[in-house]
Amino acid sequence: MALTPSTMLPLGTPAPDFLLPDPQGRRVSLKDFQSAQALLVIFLCNHCPYVIHIREGLAAFAREYQPRGLAVVGINANDVANYPADSPEKMSEEITKAGYTFPYLYDESQAVAKAYRAACTPDFFLFDQNRLLVYRGQFDESRPGKSVAVTGRDLRAAANAVLSHSALSGEQIPSMGCNIKWKPGSAPDYF
Repeated sequence: MALTPSTMLPLGTPAPDFLLPDPQGRRVSLKDFQSAQALLVIFLCNHCPYVIHIREGLAAFAREYQPRGLAVVGINANDVANYPADSPEKMSEEITKAGYTFPYLYDESQAVAKAYRAACTPDFFLFDQNRLLVYRGQFDESRPGKSVAVTGRDLRAAANAVLSHSALSGEQIPSMGCNIKWKPGSAPDYF
């Protein structure tokens, strides 16, 4: 399992638009979250050991922060021809298994992942009320095989700051995980 860091999209970047289906075919767009105080976009997938490692903590984080005004959306951009465990059918199972309370969308063309400069799973992008990027970093310092508890500490601190309209403090450490599984010949040039 190769470790890939986030590209650390520049802070202040506007949230790229998207219109993607969930596993049942319902289409969800960036505009669907316009009334939220903040928006968290997470690139994830079903089979990545780094996502599996934080899955329970991530689901708990979403359940805690959504009522506070944070909209959350997950996006799977993996090539399902070569990684069938990430297919929309398997995404439906993952939503139930993980207890996700947020839309989990499929980026078949991988265009949205490229627009966000997503590199790994999980990859987190937190936008303020104006949909400007204020955080792109790790969930916390836990990793598979490390004896560090999954707390969501880094993302929690960022979410608390943006929801209280405070400045984010501290260094933003890149998220780490499996690389996005690009379709043959379509890997972006930002690597």
